[in-house]
Amino acid sequence: MSVQLGLLDGRWVHAVSDLDMDLPAGTVTLLAGESGCGKSVLASALIGLLPPTARVRGQVGLDGPDPLDLLAADDDVLATRVRGRRVGLVPQSAGTALTPTRTVGALLSEAVTTLGGAVPAADLLREVWLDPDGVADLYPHQLSGGMAHRVLLALALAGQPDVLLCDEPTAGLDPENAAHVAGLLAAQARTGRAVLLISHDIAACAPVADRVAVMVSSRVVEVGPATDVLDRPWHDYPQALWNSLPERGFRPVPGDPPPLTDLPDDCAWHRRAGGACSGVLTLEPVAPDHWVSCGRGPVGVGC
Repeated sequence: MSVQLGLLDGRWVHAVSDLDMDLPAGTVTLLAGESGCGKSVLASALIGLLPPTARVRGQVGLDGPDPLDLLAADDDVLATRVRGRRVGLVPQSAGTALTPTRTVGALLSEAVTTLGGAVPAADLLREVWLDPDGVADLYPHQLSGGMAHRVLLALALAGQPDVLLCDEPTAGLDPENAAHVAGLLAAQARTGRAVLLISHDIAACAPVADRVAVMVSSRVVEVGPATDVLDRPWHDYPQALWNSLPERGFRPVPGDPPPLTDLPDDCAWHRRAGGACSGVLTLEPVAPDHWVSCGRGPVGVGC
């Protein structure tokens, strides 16, 4: 899958390049990477929420009794059969994503009715650890940050989707509330849903992740079991990203990312940071359920 966004001056933003990965049912896949690398564009592309200037290529298969190629589906199919029903989205910015003039209960009830959901609004609130009696009559501006994030998750669950796309669901939350929201997403995976968790908040989200994918300059360079990618990555970019975290030493990621309008044909990361590169940009298996690009061994060996 590749995604390009057209600009008014004729240039193209190469937001997602040659992505090839799956989202297994019953798992949380954490997608990590620096700001501006293409993570949020990926989530929007999966459910057809990109601007008309976007150019999307490839295939995205949605398994189940009614299999579907999301990238081949037209707007009507996406609107009536996919968004909210088979794929739920938890968007960024909880403070602005909720309609300010509607109560929580009204928003949820409308979503359940529109999507034909079988779970009442009150039960959806309980599912995200909120008391309906205390929350249903509140307006968005009366919610705390943690409550607003959980209401967004309840809205995403209204149509009982098989896949949840969660874009920065812990942004702006204190560590305790961030851990609560991450725990809610893990609970959804345990019901059999596939959860894509896009986040910079590695401290809160890594403990609930089953798999980790790491993206740099529009490309996923490593994806595999969480413990392996977090503790023993094969590619040196994940290691540099983890080292930039406060709990890992707060060391800056080397170099500056190139603009997505001007990516090189070879490995953008190794042009930026230096070091040897195999030149193989596609993901290749290195272990069961573990794929790496331009790498030939654990960090410090090969790539």
